[in-house]
Parts: sequence; C-alpha cells; structure tokens
Amino acid sequence: MSRIARYFTCVLVLAGGVAACGNGPSGDGEGSEAAAEGTQGALPTASSDPGAAERTKLGVLDHTLPLLDGTEQDLARYRGKVVLVVNTASECGFAPQFGGLESLYRERRKEGLVVLGFPADDLVGQEPRSDEEIADFCRANFGVTFPMFSKSNVVDDPVNPLFAELAATLGEPTYNFNKYLIDRRGRPVGRFDQSTEPDDPELTRVVDSLLAA
Repeated sequence: MSRIARYFTCVLVLAGGVAACGNGPSGDGEGSEAAAEGTQGALPTASSDPGAAERTKLGVLDHTLPLLDGTEQDLARYRGKVVLVVNTASECGFAPQFGGLESLYRERRKEGLVVLGFPADDLVGQEPRSDEEIADFCRANFGVTFPMFSKSNVVDDPVNPLFAELAATLGEPTYNFNKYLIDRRGRPVGRFDQSTEPDDPELTRVVDSLLAA
C-alpha cells in the first residue's frame, strides 16, 4: 500500500472515530457507549466474566506489560491520551527515529500524546541488546524519556498481546519503526510504516486531529 493510500485509509478511520467521539475534550468515557465501543449490539447483555465490560471500555489498552526495568505497567493508565505505539530496534537503520519520536513526545505530551516504544528482534533480527542495554542505548544516544517496554515479539509467537490486537485491526508491522495510533478511547485508528518520519506532516496532522478530538 502506498504512503498516500495508507494516509487516506488512516484519515477515513479517524473521521469515523472522531464522529463517534463527539466533542467532549476529556475522553473520560462520557457520552454514547455505543459510539465509544463500536457495535454495542454485538456485545452480550450479561457476562460471566466481571472484567469483560471494563476491557471493552479500554479498547486495546487492556494489558499489563513490563517496562525495560521490569516494572509492570498497566496500559489502562494511558486511556484518555492519544497513544503512538512503535516497534523499535536499536541496530536498525531507522534507529535515528528515536530522536524524532522523543521530540514529538516532548512537543505534544502536555496536549495528551504519549509515545510507547516496544523493542523487538523477531522481525529482522536487529535488536540483539538486553533490556538494560536498550535503556542505556536510547538514553545515551537519543535522550529518550518516553516509556520503553521490555523486548518482546511483535509478529512471531508468543506475540506481544498489544501487537496481536493492533495487527487484527491495522495489520502486522512490516518492519521496525511502524507507528500505530490509538485514540483517546483506546481504539486503533491508523498505522504508518518505517518510511514515515516522526515529524512527517502525514503523521503529525493525524496526531493533531486526534489530540483536538
């Protein structure tokens, strides 16, 4: 798929998402549950799983995953923010995008953007470092302060559960530094591949639209 086609696909998905969200700026779950959660009619009226409703409310952010330092991080804390999920690799030719991602994060975090990095070696074998070494590399070379998670698989079994859900909606990452956007209600709305730099207007326009929604 060309970058232009991919952009318009993203915009079309985004347009539907913004329409469903309404105009509420807080992203706190108020308003139509049917709009927030997609096809409400497909959900059972009762569930034997008491956590099912909450997981639906969180969208794809219904996982707890370890950071590089081993701390378990509940992704639910990011609901209400615009989330940019990126599969990374420190030995990749696109690794300088760490710097651009950090700049994007610093420029827009007060508006509600968070960047989440997920190191992976299973795509093309370009992440040989340990979690501790990845943390040192990112900090020393690019001053990374956005959350970085423990190395995991993004296409091969066992697949990181967040990426399994993102792939089901937007497709698997095609290479390192694919960028997935999740709206304030936890819904995947767009994917950009490694050729899209973090400061590319194609990406930043969509980010800004989501932040304004």
